[in-house]
Amino acid sequence: MENMNALRQELAGDLLTDNLSTTLYATDASVYRKIPKAVAFPRNVGDIKKIVEFASKNNMGLIPRTAGTSLAGQCVGDGIVVDVSKHFTQIIDLDVANKRVTIQPGVIRDELNQYLEPHGLFFGPNTSTSNRCMLGGMVGNNSSGTTSIQYGVTRDKVISLKTILSDGSEVEFKPLSKKEFQEKIALDSLEGKIYKDLFNELSNKEIQEEIKNEFPKTEIHRRNTGYAIDELLKSSIFDGPEETFNYCNLLTGSEGTLAFTTEITVHLDEIPPKYSAMVVTHYTTLEDCLSDVVPVMDHGLHLCEMMDKVILDCTKNNKTQLKNRFFVEGDPAALLMLELKADSEEELQNEIKKLIATIKASGLSYANPILYGGDIAKAVELRKAGLGLLGNIVGDMKAVACIEDTAVALEDLKDFIAEFSEIMKGYKQNAVYYAHAGAGELHLRPILNLKKSKDVALFRSITTDVAKLTKKYRGSFSGEHGDGIVRAEFIPLMIGEKNYELLKRIKASFDPKGIFNPGKIVDAFPMDESLRYEIDRDEPEIITLMDFSDSEGILKAAEKCNGSGDCRKTHHAKGGMCPSYHATKNEKDTTRGRANAFREFLTTGGASDRFNQSELKEVFDLCLSCKACASECPSNVDIASLKAEFLYQYQEQNGYSLRSKLFAYNTKLNKIGSKVAWLTNAVYGSEWLSGLLKQSVGVAKERSMPKVSSFNFNKHLQKVKLQDNKINNKVVLYIDEFTHYMDTDLGKDAIELLTRLGYDVQLFYAESGRTYLSKGFLKQAKKLALDNVKELKVFLAQDTPVLGIEPSAILSFRDEYKRLVPDQEGVKAIADNVFLIEEFLAKEIEKGLLTSDRFTKEAKTIKIHNHCHQKALSNQKVTFDILNLPENYSVTIISSGCCGMAGSFGYEKEHYDVSMQIGELKLFPAIRMSGETTIISANGTSCRHQIKDGTDRDAMHPITILKNALVN
Repeated sequence: MENMNALRQELAGDLLTDNLSTTLYATDASVYRKIPKAVAFPRNVGDIKKIVEFASKNNMGLIPRTAGTSLAGQCVGDGIVVDVSKHFTQIIDLDVANKRVTIQPGVIRDELNQYLEPHGLFFGPNTSTSNRCMLGGMVGNNSSGTTSIQYGVTRDKVISLKTILSDGSEVEFKPLSKKEFQEKIALDSLEGKIYKDLFNELSNKEIQEEIKNEFPKTEIHRRNTGYAIDELLKSSIFDGPEETFNYCNLLTGSEGTLAFTTEITVHLDEIPPKYSAMVVTHYTTLEDCLSDVVPVMDHGLHLCEMMDKVILDCTKNNKTQLKNRFFVEGDPAALLMLELKADSEEELQNEIKKLIATIKASGLSYANPILYGGDIAKAVELRKAGLGLLGNIVGDMKAVACIEDTAVALEDLKDFIAEFSEIMKGYKQNAVYYAHAGAGELHLRPILNLKKSKDVALFRSITTDVAKLTKKYRGSFSGEHGDGIVRAEFIPLMIGEKNYELLKRIKASFDPKGIFNPGKIVDAFPMDESLRYEIDRDEPEIITLMDFSDSEGILKAAEKCNGSGDCRKTHHAKGGMCPSYHATKNEKDTTRGRANAFREFLTTGGASDRFNQSELKEVFDLCLSCKACASECPSNVDIASLKAEFLYQYQEQNGYSLRSKLFAYNTKLNKIGSKVAWLTNAVYGSEWLSGLLKQSVGVAKERSMPKVSSFNFNKHLQKVKLQDNKINNKVVLYIDEFTHYMDTDLGKDAIELLTRLGYDVQLFYAESGRTYLSKGFLKQAKKLALDNVKELKVFLAQDTPVLGIEPSAILSFRDEYKRLVPDQEGVKAIADNVFLIEEFLAKEIEKGLLTSDRFTKEAKTIKIHNHCHQKALSNQKVTFDILNLPENYSVTIISSGCCGMAGSFGYEKEHYDVSMQIGELKLFPAIRMSGETTIISANGTSCRHQIKDGTDRDAMHPITILKNALVN
């Protein structure tokens, strides 16, 4: 530890050794877990050199890491994890003429392509994790993805790499002529030795023959088993056809075991043709699906992907992906996604006709819908979510990554799968089949419970049998996911013992002390040890107030996270998960980080104090409970619910703070304050008095205080009804705690709008419990829920819809009440009978009961920011639809995530800065760029307050905007 402290003092970046940080970096997207000694976040190349020198001096392993989405355990180790994702994120140089770009390893693949798009260029390899995976990881794994059949793999694109070698020297690897190669050999340095040793090895004809005979077939372009020494033989240095020699061909796919990469230059492609279509062929059997792969691949496809029934069924249970399966017809055993691209519509249609003719000639598919435009992107998103969706399997049986990266020659695919299926039958396994059929690679997964020793034994034996089968077909056991821990043991089998010994000598030449990512590729860690879960453990019995039976308990709710890292996408990507990570870029502020910490500390804590741990308090501290994870996480990990339960359990043992009580009981305080609203608001409006109040309870001094008010809604409703007595359908308008005491004008507007549109309005007053839920006061929230359900059942019996104004209040009836109320059937029925007022009106528009002739013809521009809970539990389109009722309203939805306020979160002084950082990412700039006459719509009370504090603009609820647009 003293040595670590000395290193920490030398670094410009951070070096963390605390329990939480090392726990967060103990896992990646694989099944493995190793607690590192430290986690480093270097700020510059100098930091990396110091870390390398420290590791060499102390014989300590260095585990390079970017997004940590590797499936084979590449990012797991017990040395120092070196995370470059936070500071090595620069695009250094773009050479448009020569179609190349130089970047640091922490640049995200999709964000690189956003930068390149205006120049008509893009980086071709496209992994399912492309919205968060980084180029450093793609180089380490030699990633490929859906586009490889057209654009190749990462190795095909890498031109040069700047690296730090194991002695701390900086070396750039790039294409070399024969003369330049000889000059390298003559160097008296580690770099020179690396070139000299390799030359001596590969100049040996027997070694060359051994490589050619034992390595996977050359026509398999997804080959990533061991080091790619077969690629080096293509150089004229070793009598191959290529004029130059480039060590990058070896370093790409070496998983950080040879050198530490600091800078990457890659070749780019021109953006694909503009016109595209996707034919989705549906099959009743997997065999029929595979039979069609070879003939359809003759059509120059840009994408040929397969999904089986297991994956497709998982999409039914994910809120985000459910809408993306619109094209699925019937219940296929498997389907192929076949994308064509062309330079003109006429050319595209000709290509479609040819492809359809081939499909019909085989006669194997029962449906062949054709997708265009945005529908293609939705289908691809569904396919990309496949890995994470496997986490939706409830319980301990999971689809395990071990044999999921096999690639064989296309002509061998059907026979290989047939034999694979027989192996699975022998193990009584229903495997999962999905992925890159057109590249001869299927991500095959057995379904196992790695908490049980008998299944861990199956884990090894199944992997061994499939490795032998892959060798039989001279396939690659690691097509694109790498060897890592799970497959490195099998490299000698796959390429032969002599070639494996050659790999060990190459590793020793680069890294004589073995500091770079030890246990990967050579001298491998055992594939069935250091697993994420303790084998045959007694499962902890954890009693909770909320009901987590849908996941078989709260622990398994956290264990649904498989590490795919969808929560590490930044604000540049679609969606809102995770807003605090967008601001901080810290792993602890991701859904994955929180789920991993929760899992870890719940299983290591004592029976009486599992929740009473400071590390859990820290990981949940910046969670805004936006619920984006519940819909955007493919595994549906609901961190907001986990946080609510944690806060309750933690505070039951440690007490509830005054500030938490004030926020939780805010409705009761507002009720009292509204009786003397003039006085309350005078205090809140006084800089001195409100400042004293904020300081005393820990509220940010920069915040304005919300005003309270008192209003007789019943009296107002009767008055409005007398003015407009055209009564149609009955509706219940829910006057929630925020509308009742703070947003009274909004309540009035809702009454007026509904009544003037002809609805018979009845009012329902109740406190939803949102303030209690947000602060972990679950007993109080549960009491309210039980009381409210009794009232809501009355409206259900009357078949009268309940309409809500504030999303966080009305949507709690759909969401948290399911975990608080034992009557699950009753709560589900109620959930189907409660609506955002925008949802209800949008349905009325669909039915033709609401038309634009009731509204103004005046032209206005409106920009919408919707509440996070609406985005997660409903949809944004309903707000867009109702605000388009006035025919001359120009309406757009701001592409924003969370506003950053999240109820009390943004008021708390320690959270104020992060709250405003979140707002500044997308929302505030979009509002500031809007003209003064543009109306800003925001249906969340917290959102409107945040917009006012952050931009000094007054946002309006869409109901107020629509009410103001009514004509007499």
